[in-house]
Amino acid sequence: MRIISRTVCSAMIFIILLMGCSTIDNQTTILQEKNGWKLVWNDEFEGKEIDTMKWQHETGGWGFGNNEDQFYTNDSANSYIDNGKLVIKALKQEHEGKPYTSAKLITKDKADWTYGRFEFRAKLPIGQGMWPAIWMMPTDMDKYGGWPSSGEIDIMESLGHAPDQVHGTLHMGNPHYYKGGQMKLNEGSFAEKFHVFALEWTPTEMRWYVDDKEYYHTSSWFTRKDEKANNEPGAAPFNREFYIQLNLAVGGNWPGYPDETTIFPQTFEIDYVRVYQPDHGNYDLDHELK
Repeated sequence: MRIISRTVCSAMIFIILLMGCSTIDNQTTILQEKNGWKLVWNDEFEGKEIDTMKWQHETGGWGFGNNEDQFYTNDSANSYIDNGKLVIKALKQEHEGKPYTSAKLITKDKADWTYGRFEFRAKLPIGQGMWPAIWMMPTDMDKYGGWPSSGEIDIMESLGHAPDQVHGTLHMGNPHYYKGGQMKLNEGSFAEKFHVFALEWTPTEMRWYVDDKEYYHTSSWFTRKDEKANNEPGAAPFNREFYIQLNLAVGGNWPGYPDETTIFPQTFEIDYVRVYQPDHGNYDLDHELK
């Protein structure tokens, strides 16, 4: 009887282990492949420190073209890994003439992509003057004549005084032209829990999602170097490598500035960043991936 019991126990343990391995395999498959997309780059923020092989800090306090009121630092007080998440923290503290500090992380000179699915799970800050953003800029800023002709892809932006709404936008052309959409939650805010923000960018279309629900798409864009020039032919300016930027701005032309209702510190938490490409290696223009 003991031999039989041990055999049964061993079999049960084997089945449990097999089920566990199967679960892990399934999770890996979900991570590696999603609706025809294959994972090519990611950061799950599982280490103790920010991975400098994937990210670098952009520092400074020059307003970044929007009259922003923060100084971006590379200090661990403003950006760090905590419990498997990247935390970008805005603090009310003076630094080099600016009243606030925060952080901006970019993949420039580390990684860039032409087309793909770009997916981020994040929880946003709240309060007047808070301006978190997930966006992309071209590696070659000069090809089409600098900004805005060079193009800009805003995957997610939010204004802290409207924490139930996010925006997705394309910037292009000269003079400056932009187009985009917004998504508003039925209840609650993006500061209460994590949501998944994604962009699917193909040669002929861009699609914006929140929690896998599409809220905006476009299949037309253009650019030109100056007002007197003709439009560039083809899919310019969104036909070359762009890199990722993650930041939490404080104040600026669009969100306005913090007031007596704004509570500091505020955090922008990113659970993961995942970049996918077509699993067959190319884009089928007659049948776009969905």
